Amino acid sequence: MTTIRRFCCNDLLRFTNVNLDHLTETFNMSFYMTYLARWPDYFHLAQGPGNHIMGYIMGKVEGQGESWHGHVTAVTVAPDYRRQQLAKKLMNLLEDISDNIDKAYFVDLFVRASNAPAIKMYEKLGYVIYRRVLRYYSGEEDGLDMRKALSRDVDKKSVIPLKRPVTPDELEYD
Repeated sequence: MTTIRRFCCNDLLRFTNVNLDHLTETFNMSFYMTYLARWPDYFHLAQGPGNHIMGYIMGKVEGQGESWHGHVTAVTVAPDYRRQQLAKKLMNLLEDISDNIDKAYFVDLFVRASNAPAIKMYEKLGYVIYRRVLRYYSGEEDGLDMRKALSRDVDKKSVIPLKRPVTPDELEYD
């Protein structure tokens, strides 16, 4: 049986196995701790029998006005636990929090342009490619900024794709 629960400090010492995939972005410990302290509602994990960590999602809420949105910083599932819809469940949880608690207009995420399986999964979840970000990953690989409008964005303005790619220095950060 799988349990989805909030991430806690002790989990930081146990989730390395989930980050071993080459497509998973990993961060330093202080980065994870900052998210855990500032946006605990956006940091969850899937745990299986024997308390094995199967996957996690880490995100935040940011922006102003109609740019107020939930952001998926990382979502990953360990290879042994894929194809069980865990990523979908984690994404749905973050979307629900963004929509119902924080009243965000949309949820966004960045994905490597070469990561076709992830792009396909996000599209199945209702995300669209909003824009391409040139050399987003390590100054080498392009990233795709994908978005999903939430209930507050009645006219779906937040997901109208940009017509041109952007560079990382053109991105708005909070």
